[in-house]
Amino acid sequence: MASGSRTRVPPTVAEPAWLRRLLIGISLGFLGLFLVVPLVAVFHEALRDGFGTYLQAFEDPDALAAVRLTLLVSAIAVTLNLVFGLCAAWCLSRFRFAGRSLLLTLIDLPFAVSPVISGLIFVLLFGLQGLLGHWLQEHDLQVIFAVPGIVLATTFITFPFVARELIPFMQEQGHEEEEAALSLGATGWQTFRRVTLPNIKWALLYGLILCNARAMGEFGAVSVVSGHIRGRTNTLPLHVEILYNEYAFSAAFAVASLLALLALVTLVLKSVVEWKGHQQVLAAMREANLEPDAPPSGREPA
Repeated sequence: MASGSRTRVPPTVAEPAWLRRLLIGISLGFLGLFLVVPLVAVFHEALRDGFGTYLQAFEDPDALAAVRLTLLVSAIAVTLNLVFGLCAAWCLSRFRFAGRSLLLTLIDLPFAVSPVISGLIFVLLFGLQGLLGHWLQEHDLQVIFAVPGIVLATTFITFPFVARELIPFMQEQGHEEEEAALSLGATGWQTFRRVTLPNIKWALLYGLILCNARAMGEFGAVSVVSGHIRGRTNTLPLHVEILYNEYAFSAAFAVASLLALLALVTLVLKSVVEWKGHQQVLAAMREANLEPDAPPSGREPA
């Protein structure tokens, strides 16, 4: 085979061995100091007085109420962000319209605004002295210091996660397959269910995992709108703060360890989804004969 028919691969830059070891050591040391050590400390403090004391922390009715509220709020927020993320990603990846850049910027707004400020915004809107406070009071509706306010604050803080995972993925993927399905007589719903959704399922699941983890651990915005009412508006992070301020350290670290376990489970699920998504991309490349190591079709390697 002529040398000109091959694709030239740029040479790999070889760093000195000592530099590689130094960078690896710095990375591992940073992770150990800021990730592993705090996690070990949380579980050590939680179990210091024995496993029986650890379990007693979750027998408290207020702790159980905090667990239920956290799961409820996370489920609602993730469901709302699933709908919003799909709609926003579809709109921004498939259409060009005036205000598109503004919409992209607004999606990133919760990343730029402090969660405490976000909570204050909802207080100014729905609080008793807020913009809609008198109307809500007249209709016997309560948002602030109640579950609806916690759901609104959590949804606001977490809504970029699903959309931001799907938008670049769907833009890179294109819409040729969807156009082909529509040209063959498929309806819009059939195209979405049988073509779009299978193609984006791993990116969607990845965004939902991140969204759920952020919802369960949200503290700042929820702290502002919740009112810290025991057994009613305290989520797990707020319950940890109350226990710690009351010097119930064993119970505080026990509840904190539950949040740490949820974080570890999230990391495992995140890794599995990343691996699955990578395998799907490799499978698609094999079907299209785009493997980097595969020779061009119809030719034998020299």
